[in-house]
Amino acid sequence: MAYAIPPWQPPAVAIDGAAELYPVRRIYCVGRNYAAHAREMGHDPDREPPFFFMKPADAVIPDGAAMAYPPATSELHHEIELVVAIGGAGRDIPADRALEHVFGYAVGLDMTRRDLQSQAKKLGRPWDMGKGFDQSAPCGAIRPAARVGHPDRGAIWLEVNGEIRQKADLADLIWSVPETIAYLSGLVELRPGDLIYTGTPEGIGPVARGDRLRGHVDGLGELSITIG
Repeated sequence: MAYAIPPWQPPAVAIDGAAELYPVRRIYCVGRNYAAHAREMGHDPDREPPFFFMKPADAVIPDGAAMAYPPATSELHHEIELVVAIGGAGRDIPADRALEHVFGYAVGLDMTRRDLQSQAKKLGRPWDMGKGFDQSAPCGAIRPAARVGHPDRGAIWLEVNGEIRQKADLADLIWSVPETIAYLSGLVELRPGDLIYTGTPEGIGPVARGDRLRGHVDGLGELSITIG
């Protein structure tokens, strides 16, 4: 097929222990999926239906990367998350079959221009420029579910310059991974290459140039980046 301009390589994430890469198609993010985080953001943590926003696929950067401090913000915030990598397509997936569609899991960061997001909220505008900017989706190597299983409990934490900022347990998720997949697949068809960032615990906060971030999810290793 001929293209009018040179096509780009698809963004990709490393797979732990493998030479192959996982190509990224879409990035879905779940908002306010831990009760304590919902409270710190000034919202009721009752179990209302989940909501989603998106990041561009090429927002992913790998473990060990230097993330450029983005323009147009003075409030770059960290949000540590469990990331689900989809391996099988489906629509209207039942929750009890959802894990059959998972390729693996990773540690991720939903980096946020909080001041732009807050302004958009006040004006009733989309969050895109607060959430979906360049390099806003750091993601560690994916660990295949065939090897690590399907984590539904275990520590998730983030430290900045050696100081713990966020700490919780995956069991604290309001909407579990199967429930999230089931709900999202009722809105869009999920396909291999889709990543789902499942929400962040309480303790979000600002980072500055030169800060070193290290995130962890039990059984999935760690993700480290530096703010450049």
